[in-house]
Amino acid sequence: MSASRFTAAIVACLMSLAAALTATPAAAASYLQCVPFARAESGVEIRGNAGTWWAQAAGQYERGDEPREGAVMAFAGTRGMPIGHVAVVKKIVGEREILIDHANWSPINGRRGQIERNVRVVDVSSAGDWSMVRVWYAPIGDLGLRANPVQGFIYPGSNAAPRKAPSFEAPVWASNDWKPGNGLDMVAASLGQ
Repeated sequence: MSASRFTAAIVACLMSLAAALTATPAAAASYLQCVPFARAESGVEIRGNAGTWWAQAAGQYERGDEPREGAVMAFAGTRGMPIGHVAVVKKIVGEREILIDHANWSPINGRRGQIERNVRVVDVSSAGDWSMVRVWYAPIGDLGLRANPVQGFIYPGSNAAPRKAPSFEAPVWASNDWKPGNGLDMVAASLGQ
């Protein structure tokens, strides 16, 4: 093998390795992300990473710092959550507590991309302005240990009524009482075995 072919092969291998290490993880495509879920649930038609929603909403949607039912809560990016997060406000519980619906926050039974409904969120900001919150985290069965910065709330327009997206209903295996093998006897019986 000539030196130039060897060099070209090494460069190609290094470029492939660099692409693999810097590209979006392939696994992310196999589970539900927060953005398409929030868009479907709220009717807010914004595309791109969650961290860009707040800026994109300017001039297109009303924005503010108070939660309202149906609004999109836009989390800022952090070291642990570099592309931000979006969730949909479902209920105002109190002055500093709301319930949200969102996707891909808690790994449930070891699986990412789960939909969580009626999730508790508490405003922990010193000013009581919803700029910092703690969110229920299923693996520990309590509010998460870290406080998360919030950019604000994006309010859907009058023609973007909040809706429940039927395509994002939780699958049967996401229910609390489901275990692998549940219902297998019914499936086998339906096959005539």
